[in-house]
Formats: sequence, structure tokens, C-alpha cells
Amino acid sequence: MIRNFTFYSPTKIIFGKGSIAAIKREIPHDKKLMLLYGNSSLKKNGTYDKIKSALSDRTEIFEFSGIDPNPDYDYLLNCINEVKREKIDYLLAAGGGSVIDAAKFVAIASLYEDDPWEIIKTFGACANKAIPLASIVTLPASGSEVNRDAVISRKSKKAKLPFGNIAIYPQFTILDPELTFTLSKEQTANGILDTFVHVLEQYLTINVNAKLQDRFAESILLTLLEDGTIAYNEQDNYEARSNLMLCSTMAMNGFLRAGVPMDWATHMISHEITSLLDIPHARALALVIGPYLDYCKKQKHEKLLQYSRRVWNIYEVNEEKAIDMALDKTMIFFKSLGFKTKLSDYGITEKEIDKIVRQLISHQMIKLGENRNITPEVVASILTSSL
Repeated sequence: MIRNFTFYSPTKIIFGKGSIAAIKREIPHDKKLMLLYGNSSLKKNGTYDKIKSALSDRTEIFEFSGIDPNPDYDYLLNCINEVKREKIDYLLAAGGGSVIDAAKFVAIASLYEDDPWEIIKTFGACANKAIPLASIVTLPASGSEVNRDAVISRKSKKAKLPFGNIAIYPQFTILDPELTFTLSKEQTANGILDTFVHVLEQYLTINVNAKLQDRFAESILLTLLEDGTIAYNEQDNYEARSNLMLCSTMAMNGFLRAGVPMDWATHMISHEITSLLDIPHARALALVIGPYLDYCKKQKHEKLLQYSRRVWNIYEVNEEKAIDMALDKTMIFFKSLGFKTKLSDYGITEKEIDKIVRQLISHQMIKLGENRNITPEVVASILTSSL
């Protein structure tokens, strides 16, 4: 039976070519605006100039740049201090999930009176207000542009942790597929895999007969399989890029999780791999998802069988064999996008696995998965099987 839920999705989605121009009317003119972005790519690919042109009637726009993948807490404190000093009251994030997550943290921490790290430690529960923000997506992957969630790293503590709060929903997001034409094949692949795993974390759990959510999830997975390879090989294919962009956004707008159990163990484990070993997020997901699903074949049997039938069109009579075939095809797809799928491919040893497990324990990640039965000991066993 579908569980009780409240679905709230207040973010306006503005999609299509030239949609950056809409920021002129969407951001109130009386707001003191700060633009947040990463390093040089925004200026190299022309997006920065398009933003400045759309906002040309504003006399002053503050900027904060240099936000890296896995945005660092200590670096963002500089932005928070500037926001407070200049009395900024609107944030515009232009980039991928890392920049948007950074803006979300700055938005909520700038109005928080105590130590901002408390926001992360309490997973967002200690705060209740944030500066309004919006986003322009240049790397579709995280879906952060339409939800209340973010992930922040703190390199000094070897930590990468999620938090959420209803106050950090972006007011609107710009989705222009042409802004993704300059992405490298690796960046494109990262977005495809990140989105794919986002869907699996919400879909391959306990069957509660949520037919609409399931078929919505399956439609996203099928679209990724159909257009992922096209976009990976054809940099400026507008139609394929459009579908990928919408997949990443809709995978994380909250509907797939409405009334259904969720997993997220793969993400929590991969966060520790990224923070400890500096392996990019999507690359870390590719290392965990295979051995994790293999371990969970029994408890996820019903949904994995459904996945094999509906997504991979496998109608093998032997159900266990059908599931194995689907998992094999999943890994083959990831490998076709250039992903390594074994810890040993990165030279990771049992010593590093022990560090990963200890980090999970220190971050209170000791009962993971939809059944809360993925303990640190189980994580160690899963990761060891991938050596």
C-alpha cells in the first residue's frame, strides 16, 4: 500500500532555448543580487555573458566564484560573510549541482545566528529560514535545482554530508539544453549515471504498489538508456540533451519518492569514498551500486525482477537469472560511458575500506537502506567483494 505523503514542488521550471532571458522578469528588481558560480567554464562557454546581458539593467551584481565540485564548507564561509556584509537578499546559482548546493547552504547559513556547521550536523533541522535563491543549470545531474536537499563537504574534517530544509527550495530554475553543449564526454556521462542511480535509489526498494511512481521511474531509466549514448557521442544533439536535462530534474523533484520507501545507501557510502579518496561523485557511485545491488538481490527481489522485465525486457523464466542479467546489463551500460566499476580499478585496498567504514560510523550512518539493515559490517563486506 502506498504510504501517506505530502508532495510539495514550488520551483518554477523555465525550459528551452534562450530561457536565460527570463531571469530579468523572475528576479525582483529591488533585490540585492549575488551570482554564484564555479571556475572558468561559465565564462568560457558564454553563459556568464548571457546572464549579464539578461541583467544589464541592474546597476550592481555581486559575484562569488571558485566553487569546486563537492563545495567546501570552509570556502563557503567567505561567501556567507560577504552576503551578510553586503546585505544580499537574493542568490542566483549558475552551474551544476555543486554550485546550486553551495547557494542553498549560503542561503540558509546567512540567516542562521549560531555556528553554521550545526545546520549540517542536524541535517538541516536546526534552521527555518533562508535567502531566496534561483538557479541556471549548466550540468544536469543532481536535480538540486528543484528540491530541498543539498550536500556539503568539509575537507578539513574529511566529511561530505547531506542536509535538507523546506526553506531552500529554489524559486525558479532555468533549463536550457544548449548550455550543456560544451560539456565533456566525462561530464555528460557523470550526469547520466548520477541521474540513473538517483532513480534506482527510489525505485529498487519495497514494493508498495505505487504504480504511477514506478512507471514514472521506469520512463526516466528508459529515456536515459535511449538518449544517454546519443548525448555522450553527439555533443550538440539538442533533442537528446533536452531529454537528459528533464530526466535529471524530474528524477529528484520529489514525486518518485512520494509514498514509497527509499534506499540511499549507495549515495551515503559513495560520499565517504569521495571525501576520503577524492573520487568524483558519479565515479564513486559506479563503484558502489553494482556490488550493493548484488548483495541486496534477495531483499530487493520483487523490484529487481520488475526492473529486469520493464526496463531491460528480460523475460527469462528463472527469476534469479533474470535479475543477474539485468544487473550485468546495467554495468555494461555504465562501462560504455567510460566508468570503472571495481574498487580495484582505483587501487583501493582493504585499508581504504576500513577508513570508509569508520567514516560512516563517525557520521552516524550505521543503519542504511530501506530496511535499515545495511550496517557498517555489511558495507565492509559489500566493498570487499569489489576488490
